[in-house]
Amino acid sequence: MQLMPPLIRPEHIQEKLHIDLSVIVPVYNEQKVIRTFHHALCKVIAQMHNERIEVIYINDGSSDKSWEMIQALTCPFANIVRLNLSRNFGKEAAMTAGIDHANGKATVLLDADLQDPPELLPDMLKVLRNGYDVVNMKRRQRFGESFFKKFCAKQYYRLFKSLSDGQIETGVGDFRMLSERIVNHIKKMPERSRYMKGLMSWPGFKQTTLHFDRPQRVAGLSKWSFLQLIGLALSGITAFSVKPLKLATFAGALLSIFAFIYAIWVFTKTMLFGEAVAGYPTLLLIQLFLGGVQLIAIGIVGEYVGRIFLEAKARPVYLLMDSESSVANSHSRVNKHG
Repeated sequence: MQLMPPLIRPEHIQEKLHIDLSVIVPVYNEQKVIRTFHHALCKVIAQMHNERIEVIYINDGSSDKSWEMIQALTCPFANIVRLNLSRNFGKEAAMTAGIDHANGKATVLLDADLQDPPELLPDMLKVLRNGYDVVNMKRRQRFGESFFKKFCAKQYYRLFKSLSDGQIETGVGDFRMLSERIVNHIKKMPERSRYMKGLMSWPGFKQTTLHFDRPQRVAGLSKWSFLQLIGLALSGITAFSVKPLKLATFAGALLSIFAFIYAIWVFTKTMLFGEAVAGYPTLLLIQLFLGGVQLIAIGIVGEYVGRIFLEAKARPVYLLMDSESSVANSHSRVNKHG
């Protein structure tokens, strides 16, 4: 009786090969551009022939044919790891899945829309090996984006810097290269509500910044709506600072002081001069103003309570439905379904 060989998990193969660079690519409904992106990436990897590279594609519950196309992708110069999440968990969760499965001495995050040029990978890896733990990629120009979006992004980075305890450099997105030490620290971070820009910056260590011009999308449309971007911004601020709570407290104290001063003034004017207080319009405006301030303060508290609620449930950040891996210079493929 012939015995079947034991099932070899993809991560065991990657550990044995000692990966130099892990390339993480979250994918959500990118069927129009995924082949073009993969061709451009493999072209760059072919030039890095001395490096052992793995490319980790994470399908974040795409509703188009992205997963089928990812399964068909091959590259003779790199291991291809394919992760299929059970549903759409969001980009932050998809990046978390990629980092959890990364085995490289260096790890880089790339968007599949080619707005993060793969051609910059050799330079980033060279800089990282000069003793840095993080190579941030700062956008000089953002082609294909409206003035309104650029303005909002710039103001958000300013607001984040002033309110949060994290150090996120203006103009730096998810596109960056991390050392193995940074990746290991991120893997140990337990929070469920993930804001990856903050998590990648929070460990600190030795960082440097390179500048590049961000091209417009090759095909397709951005998956982020304006409201989703606002939600992500609020999540980032509340994830890395309690200053909004302190500001709400300060605003309440300041309004109380003004109210006390105003009460003394009204009392004095009435007692000394006998003037009647013209109350209705003033009272109405004050009530509306105080009501607005109270609702804002309750909303700020609600954001933090919501984060506590999500963390207390301790649900996993993502669920993995399928994974498979193909090894460089080999047609063999290992599959795992769960």
